[in-house]
Amino acid sequence: MTFAATVLTLYPEMFPGPLGASIAGRALREERWSLEAVQIRDFATDRHRSVDDTPAGGGAGMVLRADVVAAALDSVADDRPVLAMTPRGAPLTQDRVRALAAGPGATILCGRFEGFDERLFQARAIEEVSIGDYVLSGGEMGALVLLDACIRLIPGVMGAASSGDEESFESGLLEYPHYTRPYEWEGRTIPEVLRSGDHARIAAWRKSQAETDTRLRRPDLWERHEGARVQSPSGARRRQDD
Repeated sequence: MTFAATVLTLYPEMFPGPLGASIAGRALREERWSLEAVQIRDFATDRHRSVDDTPAGGGAGMVLRADVVAAALDSVADDRPVLAMTPRGAPLTQDRVRALAAGPGATILCGRFEGFDERLFQARAIEEVSIGDYVLSGGEMGALVLLDACIRLIPGVMGAASSGDEESFESGLLEYPHYTRPYEWEGRTIPEVLRSGDHARIAAWRKSQAETDTRLRRPDLWERHEGARVQSPSGARRRQDD
């Protein structure tokens, strides 16, 4: 099964963009995944090819019309999930990426201006997704991020099956720090444990570093990790002491 991505956008020339390079680009050429970029404007019905209009109730900016976007979406509708990139969406997580990558693909809606007419989400089964608490010019960059995260999980894309197992967020923790040659650089040396050849010690060190970095840098992740890891017999969280 090939992971099939369809992106609905006002700027189809932005695709594949960076997804045409590196491992994603190689996988695209090898047909491990496919990409179609659909121009939303092609589904406008007036002679000006209008896709947006002024906000009901007044205010700045323009809003993407539900009728035009729905027509574009209906033209590619199938059994794949439909995701809209919007700051109002649920945060994208590695768990959601993993589920998407294991499926047939995704149809992704890229917003512009002030966003979509809300009736679009009431009339169609669309999952709203956000890649972070900040504002971009449109949903295209978010779509690229989402697709890159999915593509690297497609079997065969990254080579060794275990190459991504210990990366950040795969286990609910940030990844442990890495080192490579030279042994000494600007007076700093590689930790001795990593040169010991003792795989048990190395694994324990890496686990400890991942836990410490997550607790200090991402207390939100640490709290979720601890909540999932330590449960009382009744299922309630036990109080954790540092």
